[in-house]
Amino acid sequence: MPVPAGRCSNMDEVREEIDRIDRTLVDLIAERFSYVDRAWQLKVSPDEARVPWRVQQVIDKVKAHAQHRNLPPELAEALWRQMIGWFIQYEEEKLRASSAQYGPKD
Repeated sequence: MPVPAGRCSNMDEVREEIDRIDRTLVDLIAERFSYVDRAWQLKVSPDEARVPWRVQQVIDKVKAHAQHRNLPPELAEALWRQMIGWFIQYEEEKLRASSAQYGPKD
C-alpha cells in the first residue's frame, strides 16, 4: 500500500515509494510504446512519423494536466519532448527499414 509522501518517516520509506513509482512509470511507458509501435505500422512513409501539430497538441495537454496536478509544466514538457523525440526517431527508422525491405505500402 502506498505511503503518502508526507507520512514517510525515513529515507528508506521515501526510496521504497520512489522505486514503486518508477516501476509504475516504466509499465506505463511500455504501454505507450506498444501504441507507438502499432502507429508506425499504420503509416506509409517516414515523413508521417513527424507531425508537428500532434506533438504540440500532446505537449499542451500534458502541460495542462501537470499544472492541474501541481507539477511544474516545464518539467512535464521537457520529459515529454524527450520521449516524443525518441518515439519519432523510432518510427522513422522502422518506416525507412520497412520501405527498404518491402517497398511502399499500398
